Amino acid sequence: MLTPERHQLILNLIKEKEVVKVQELLEITGASESTIRRDLSQLEDEKLLKRVHGGASSTNNKLHELSMNEKSIKNIHEKKQIAQYAASLINEGDCVFLDAGTTTFEMIPFLKGKDIVVVTNGLPHLTALLDQDVTLYLVGGAVKHKTGAFIGQGALLSLQQYRFDKCFIGANGVHPQYGYTTPDPEEASIKQNAIHLSQQAFVLADSSKHLETSFAKVANLQDAMLITNELDDELMRQYETKTTIKVVKE
Repeated sequence: MLTPERHQLILNLIKEKEVVKVQELLEITGASESTIRRDLSQLEDEKLLKRVHGGASSTNNKLHELSMNEKSIKNIHEKKQIAQYAASLINEGDCVFLDAGTTTFEMIPFLKGKDIVVVTNGLPHLTALLDQDVTLYLVGGAVKHKTGAFIGQGALLSLQQYRFDKCFIGANGVHPQYGYTTPDPEEASIKQNAIHLSQQAFVLADSSKHLETSFAKVANLQDAMLITNELDDELMRQYETKTTIKVVKE
């Protein structure tokens, strides 16, 4: 296979799947690992893709955000792993904030039977939390149609009424220099305030979020503990200088 043909195949796969592994490219192209890695480096230099641990991903549009339904089917196994560990950190009697998002949503089945108070700005979380029979408060405000999050001034004013033992926050990007980020400044503001109102803050982010940056800053790395599912040694060293990290293994 000629180099231009191989490059086009790689780009087509990334456009279709957003993230591809080196092993997958080896099988599809029949090329050697060294060749594929050179291809990825060249395409990254041309700003046509971005190298990630074990493969490559599409370049990130900092304002782009998937819908709740689109997010819910991505990395679902990893999200459940992270969510189960995060839920284990909640003690009896805790008052917690659950951020709108698919990974925090996956925490809800693990809350059953806990004597806790939950506050959320996630409209999709509402029915699932009611099913767990926990004491529940819903932050008011305008509803963001794409994610079902309550945002805006009304949501901020509502949130200010509470103080939390712990908060669990989602992020679209986690970066050693730029911290935790998300595409929407109004959603970022809710996340920021929840962190400030909590004694302990946790960001739940699977490995696809590493080295990504979105438009609006949520917090610095040191403002919250990071719970993730995979992290290479080099990135672990960068993160560890700034925050506490839990890598959830199977």
